[in-house]
Amino acid sequence: MTRIIWLASYPKSGNTWLRLLIGNLWAEDGERVGLSRLPRGGIASDRFRFDLIMLIDSSLLTHDEIDCLRPRAYEAIARGEFGDQIGRGETAVPIRFVKVHDAYTMTPAGESLLGGSNVAQGAIVVVRDPRDVVPSLAHHMNFSIDDAIKFMNSDDAANCKKEHAQNIQLRQKLGGWSEHAASWLDQTDLPVHLVRYEDLRSDTAGTLRRALEFAGLPVTEKQIKRAVASCNFLLLRQQEQQDGFAEAPRRGVKFFRRGEVGSWRDKLTREQVVRIESCHERMMLRLGYELSRAAQLAEGRLHDGATAG
Repeated sequence: MTRIIWLASYPKSGNTWLRLLIGNLWAEDGERVGLSRLPRGGIASDRFRFDLIMLIDSSLLTHDEIDCLRPRAYEAIARGEFGDQIGRGETAVPIRFVKVHDAYTMTPAGESLLGGSNVAQGAIVVVRDPRDVVPSLAHHMNFSIDDAIKFMNSDDAANCKKEHAQNIQLRQKLGGWSEHAASWLDQTDLPVHLVRYEDLRSDTAGTLRRALEFAGLPVTEKQIKRAVASCNFLLLRQQEQQDGFAEAPRRGVKFFRRGEVGSWRDKLTREQVVRIESCHERMMLRLGYELSRAAQLAEGRLHDGATAG
């Protein structure tokens, strides 16, 4: 059996960076696993792999018909029919870290879209301050800031949901930012380990180590240090500039931009901040993201001239 750990996140929350960190754990001294060699495991919505496993042309199916078959595809992966090993030689582990942007939802037939505990042993859920997600998502999807906010606040937001267009990925139901996070954190099929992007930035080694311990993946301090050194944002931006990156949204648009924490303060207007926080207040507070003074003023919790506690 292949041990599957979902790397689950709303888009533009740090999933790819975490995958690169994991991939660089087994790089040789002086070697770096580049953007073209991300750790094998792929993304759960890969249409080509779905067609290969199910021996069917998914372009002939509706989104709902595909969703009903997706659990069977992941069960085949879990049985090891398409497994990959993480590590090398005697330390190799039959484990597969699979990126997933889908919310944790049910199929029209009433079963977990991702196969529940029949498929995976757990999920590492990566979250990021939604105020920082918005400008990154807008850049990635060629949206305006306002359209990105509308997308993140929408209960029926989804990737690749057009009915009459073939995409390399299957439809991914996201829901709003809060609904997406709740779907993973509140489901009871799988154990969950939460990773905040902000913690991954401030304590990359410690946050990575704890995530790997949850996944049951033994690593050394040397491996952790090597992975962190190989995956700082400046190096990743330079590598993408030189070699490109297949996951970039479109030609001429970079995947790795700033990766900063709190840059929303320079990117969003007060009104835009209020729109985000008023929609996602409960989940933001649950995840440790403090509300801004602008939102508290809008709600009448502060008076002009007062300071937020």
